[in-house]
Amino acid sequence: MTTHFLTAEIDLQETPAELLEVIETELKKQGEPLRWAVTSVDADEQKATVEAVVTTIES
Repeated sequence: MTTHFLTAEIDLQETPAELLEVIETELKKQGEPLRWAVTSVDADEQKATVEAVVTTIES
């Protein structure tokens, strides 16, 4: 098992529930999220920056 630190830009969504779903879906593309946080929001660009730690299983 390997851990990775990721930074992702996510488009802001209409509701917090939609934003949560989009963040989790995007992170799961890279591995299993251990923890994540929204670290900044750009209101002008309608983007949120998310930092996360994910794990992947090596074959």
